[in-house]
Amino acid sequence: MFNRKAKSTIDSLIGSSTSIQGDVHFKGGLRIDGHVKGNVVAEVGQTSVLVISESAKVEGEVRVAHLVVNGEIAGNVFSSELLELQPKARITGDVNYKALEMHSGALVSGKLTHDQNVIEPVLKLAMTQSTQSVA
Repeated sequence: MFNRKAKSTIDSLIGSSTSIQGDVHFKGGLRIDGHVKGNVVAEVGQTSVLVISESAKVEGEVRVAHLVVNGEIAGNVFSSELLELQPKARITGDVNYKALEMHSGALVSGKLTHDQNVIEPVLKLAMTQSTQSVA
């Protein structure tokens, strides 16, 4: 249905018995089974995957390229590539996405906004300008 690139691997895990208070910044792949009270942000310009499992809860903003949710997020969500909402997904907050896959049973309490350039609009503009000056 969607043109998906090669799937990224999960590099890090926040286990089900783990609770973090504070922001989490990561590269690559991250799976959360525990509780994070803070923002979860992937490095801009890098391929990133975040998996929020059925037992997980994130209280804060989430910014990532590819997001798979089957748990709970209380905060705004920004997905620059693909957002997958699995059957037990619960999001309370506004959702900005480029592509959306939503399964029956998933719930979003907030505004859904389709946006082609969710996270990186400035980067694409800078690349266009440098190309013109070279030619």
